[in-house]
Amino acid sequence: METVERDVMDFDVVIVGAGPSGLAAACRLMQQANDAEQEFTVCVVEKGSEVGAHILSGAVFEPRALTELFPDWKERGAPLTTPAIRDDVFLLKDAEKAQKVPNALVPKSMHNTGSKQPRYVISAGNLCRWLGEQAESLGVEIFPGFAAQEVIIEDGAVRGILIGDMGVSVDGTPKDGHMPGMELRAKYTLFAEGARGHLGKRLIKDFSLDAGCDPQHYGIGLKELWDVPADKHEPGLVVHGSGWPLDKNTHGGWFLYHAENQQVVVGLIMDLGYQNPWLSPFDEFQRMKHHPVLSQYLEGGKRVAYGARAITKGGLNSLPKMTFPGGLLIGCDAGTLNFSKIKGLHTAMKSGLVAAESVFEAIKVGDEGAQELTSFTHKWEASWAYQELKESASFGPAIHKYGTVGGGAYNFAHQLLGNKLPSVHDTTTDYGALKPAAEFEKINYPKPDGKLSFDKPTSVFLSNTNHEEDQPCHLHLDDPELPIRDNLPKYAEPAQRYCPAGVYEVVEDSAGQPRFQINFQNCVHCKTCDIKDPAQNITWVAPEGGGGPNYPNM
Repeated sequence: METVERDVMDFDVVIVGAGPSGLAAACRLMQQANDAEQEFTVCVVEKGSEVGAHILSGAVFEPRALTELFPDWKERGAPLTTPAIRDDVFLLKDAEKAQKVPNALVPKSMHNTGSKQPRYVISAGNLCRWLGEQAESLGVEIFPGFAAQEVIIEDGAVRGILIGDMGVSVDGTPKDGHMPGMELRAKYTLFAEGARGHLGKRLIKDFSLDAGCDPQHYGIGLKELWDVPADKHEPGLVVHGSGWPLDKNTHGGWFLYHAENQQVVVGLIMDLGYQNPWLSPFDEFQRMKHHPVLSQYLEGGKRVAYGARAITKGGLNSLPKMTFPGGLLIGCDAGTLNFSKIKGLHTAMKSGLVAAESVFEAIKVGDEGAQELTSFTHKWEASWAYQELKESASFGPAIHKYGTVGGGAYNFAHQLLGNKLPSVHDTTTDYGALKPAAEFEKINYPKPDGKLSFDKPTSVFLSNTNHEEDQPCHLHLDDPELPIRDNLPKYAEPAQRYCPAGVYEVVEDSAGQPRFQINFQNCVHCKTCDIKDPAQNITWVAPEGGGGPNYPNM
């Protein structure tokens, strides 16, 4: 076997992912090093073409961790300009009717106004772009367009990462301009890839980090950005809801936030523990926008961006051990989102701050990263972010067990009584919840009207997604025959519907037989296929760096 010669770069800390947790960690590491006048090197690797290109979130932002990191964030020009001014919550009863939920009955964790510290309607992508600028000004090296492909493990400890090769053809042979990936070695490596990170997934398995935990649970979040008429725009209005079009066995909720510049963000978060294989989260989202509660803000507007991504929402019961020799899992790579608030940016950032403080403290006294950083666990469990997760540990499982209304009632009572009700767990995997197609009627979704609702191809176009066609497919099938042999007869091959980008199709071959087709160029990196495939036959890995969506300000 031919040995590939690779360049090697050494750092004190390598961080995988330029999202909120990774960038917060990078900034805090260099703040400490600069304060101590200590020479220190930090590298952030980002698979997107630029910082923020793959970032997608609601988002109503709670700036508690940001204030800890940069108390003067306002003076520094952080992109937090639209405070939340009003909360509305609705239960959609059918395609026309809705019940507004009285404010007194809304769980306190869902309130976005009235607190001492304002919350802001923001673009998470723009927040990360700003954090990237702060990191670089502190001395952090950021490498966008480079995908971490493998973990370097030696003597049972993580020693860094291997960057994927650039310029490889679809058959695996080098193309003109081929560049072997570099080895980035570090005393500590922080994995901040976001939900269902492909390296984080392997680390959880290889180091048994989820031993004793409930299975991790996920949702798929779909989001659009709209330009709307001035008379329909109310900057800072925050609207949430649940109910129609989802049935009682399908859990989820929607959001509609009025941002700056006459823009509205609208989206659906659908639990990936759903049962009906005929369901299409994308099409549920499209028809949802026709409800009068939402359409009143969108009619006459123009959709300007679309995207989708998985959300790690299992909470404390599903949170794996975050430490292993030589590294840490932080942010949504571990699952620090507080689903009771539908917020994860602030807790992800806090996990990054705690990680940075623990790592710097260790390296400062000569730690080379061979041991497990147990000090992080103590600091993390003493943090306000961990306490949030502890208080809301039963929030998601209660909704899974009792339904949206019953679970909501449990959570309201649980918070009212000071979190003293018995805890609730959900031990069914998301993929294991899927039932045979024969148990359900096929869903005939309405055709999109091109005004409020749209098809997948035009939506993917708005995500600015691009992959070189002549590169290896990054969606790996353990058994290439399984989709047609097993999933098609039993589940009507659900990948055709759960994918929000039209990546998977069942087409006829020249002999008229069904064939499973993967249009990997369409992939928006949401990871839903890796999570929901009932046979766990699909593995998502990072494609060549720079590929995927290029979200403008999502």
